[in-house]
Amino acid sequence: MDDTFDDLLQANRRYATSAPRNFDGYAHAGVAVVTCMDSRLQPLEMIGLFLGEAKIIRTPGGHVTEDALNGCILGVSLLRVTRIMVIAHTRCAMASCDDVEMRQRVGEATGRDASNLAVGADPDQERHVRADVERLASHPLIDGLASVGGFLYDVDTGLLTQLA
Repeated sequence: MDDTFDDLLQANRRYATSAPRNFDGYAHAGVAVVTCMDSRLQPLEMIGLFLGEAKIIRTPGGHVTEDALNGCILGVSLLRVTRIMVIAHTRCAMASCDDVEMRQRVGEATGRDASNLAVGADPDQERHVRADVERLASHPLIDGLASVGGFLYDVDTGLLTQLA
């Protein structure tokens, strides 16, 4: 093995000396958050929660992909989730273009064929959030078991605005 990850493994060893233990895996605040993978977002902190209180599902753009949908279903069914927040954010690369342009950008950046890449890039963030909320809220394994809301996080102010 090479040393590509040595700094991270070293940091992990420091973390492990005081890492939280004995958590049961439930969402103790009853919350699941579907949000973007953007490193500017701190999902727990931005809604005033702590480790063990929420399930966090991150996808490009914070979109409700099949995996995110499955995570929400499992959260509602088995992990005490009663509220689901879908949170998009300002200045998101996934809202700066559509999939055609995103494939072009990835192809140019890598020099490789990205013609099969489908990430759901969509400049109409509000429409996309509302559609994701509807998809979750109307799903037979979520409908009536959890409340679903859609939000936009402003990366410049730190404030959330409810969209749906």
